[in-house]
Amino acid sequence: TSFGGMPIRTASARWEGNLRRKSYRALLPAVAQIHVRPSREVPLDLYSYSGEAMLPEQVRSIRSFLRHVGRPKSFTVVSDGSHRSRSIKLLRKIDPVVSVRPTGEHLPSNLPERFLHYVTTHPLGKQLGLIMSLPRNGPALYLDSDVLFFPGAADLVPDLASSDAPALYLRDCQSCSADPRVLREPNESREPVNSGLLLLLRPLDWSLAIRRFLELAGEPTFFTNQTLVHVVMHANGAASFDVTRYVLQLDDQFIYRDRYAGPRLVLRHYVNPVRHKFWTTL
Repeated sequence: TSFGGMPIRTASARWEGNLRRKSYRALLPAVAQIHVRPSREVPLDLYSYSGEAMLPEQVRSIRSFLRHVGRPKSFTVVSDGSHRSRSIKLLRKIDPVVSVRPTGEHLPSNLPERFLHYVTTHPLGKQLGLIMSLPRNGPALYLDSDVLFFPGAADLVPDLASSDAPALYLRDCQSCSADPRVLREPNESREPVNSGLLLLLRPLDWSLAIRRFLELAGEPTFFTNQTLVHVVMHANGAASFDVTRYVLQLDDQFIYRDRYAGPRLVLRHYVNPVRHKFWTTL
């Protein structure tokens, strides 16, 4: 049975998720006043790139990190420029470590003009510019605003300490989420990287991304920035997070329940096809 071509249970779940999101947005001023008391200090700087449209997700993502992981050294929301002044004030009320900053800060010097234009004006290029500026003062975790943390996130810091790689990335569930113009060899598409969650432990060499971008014919697409991140992660010897506990999956988008939410889960990145599950787990 379907509704508008969509299974009834899926349509119901999306309706429920939308309703819960609207309710959460309406209650945001009250939610921000209810302070989370983190149980530990976490030696990480966190960065997230988002805008006004994703304010409910951003608030809940920050609060889930504080609850299940702890208080980081800092949590910087880098705004795409669309945040209202009242939303910025609300974000800062969540916890003293939360701040809101503009894009374009701490970019590498001497970037080619065309590439600099991309990372300072293009909506997704700005995200790439932020990632390129990390880490700054110790390990940095970049995460999109639709990443939600679960009780298993108490293991996050031990997981990170056990890695010798210069960076860790979230494994993408689709090999096609890429700009094929960036790739050169068939094996370059292996182990696809999702740019929505990255741990930067040491500065990376971004020269390959700059070179591939300058070689592009035509304008960047939605996946250009993610593909540039993908090739740089592999060129620098980055490793994948444990895909069983750091999840990006779409295989439950047509069933009602969240197949992965549970006490062992560290986090899930709720990309657009499963975004409603970000709220039905509330």
